[in-house]
Amino acid sequence: MGMNDMIRFFQQMTGKLGSNIYAGMSTHSNPQQISFLRQLQKEMKEENSLDCPLEELPVTVFDLETTGFYPEKGDRIISIGAVKVIGSTILDREVFYSLINPEISVPTDVLELTSITEEELLTAPMTSQVLMDFLNFIGSSVLVAHHAKHEQAFMKKFTSSHLRVNFSHRVIDTSFLIRIFQPVVNSLPLEQICLECGIEVKSRHHALEDAKLAAKLWAFYIKKSAGARLPELAGGL
Repeated sequence: MGMNDMIRFFQQMTGKLGSNIYAGMSTHSNPQQISFLRQLQKEMKEENSLDCPLEELPVTVFDLETTGFYPEKGDRIISIGAVKVIGSTILDREVFYSLINPEISVPTDVLELTSITEEELLTAPMTSQVLMDFLNFIGSSVLVAHHAKHEQAFMKKFTSSHLRVNFSHRVIDTSFLIRIFQPVVNSLPLEQICLECGIEVKSRHHALEDAKLAAKLWAFYIKKSAGARLPELAGGL
C-alpha cells in the first residue's frame, strides 16, 4: 500500500454523515442525553477533522475488552479505555477508563486474561451509563483502534441496543498506517507489532493500557509520515 492508497482511504473516511444519525433515539431517554446526542450529531455533520496536516490530526485511540468476539451472538463489553492524541503527541492526562457490568456470566478464561474479577464487574456501572460517558469523552473525534473492526462492531451493537442511536464515528485501523510503510506485513497482534517498533509492552489485555499501546503505535507511524498533508484528501465533498 502506498500514498495513493492513503489518499483513497481518507477520501472515503471524510464522507458526509447522514442527517438521521440519531433518528432512532428513544423518546424515553434522559433530556440531557438527548440534547448531548443531538449536539454531537450536529458537530459530526459540520466538522471535517481530516482537513488538516496528518501530524496535527486529533484522534482518540481506544480499546475494548469483551467477553468474546461476536456481539450479535450475545458477547458483551466489559471495559473501555481510551487516550487522546494530536498528531504524534499522546495526551497522557486525557484518558478514559471504565469497567462495565455485562449482566451476564463472564468466561473464566476472559477473567484470567484481563485480570478482571467477577466482583469488580458486579459493582461496575451499566453499559448505557459507560457508553454515554465515553461518547461525552470522545465528542466528534476521529477514532483509532488496533484491529478496529472488533471495536467498531461492539460499539455499533451496543450504542444501538442501549442508547437507541447509530454509532457513526469515523474509525481508523492502526494497520492502515502500518501497511503504508510495511506493505508486506499482515495483520499482527498489538504486542508483536509494538515490539518490532521498539515500543515497550506491558499490562496487555487491559483496555486503557492497550489503548495507550495502540496510541504509541499510531504516534510512531505518524512521525514516519511527517509531511503528508490532508487538505487535498477531502476534496470533492
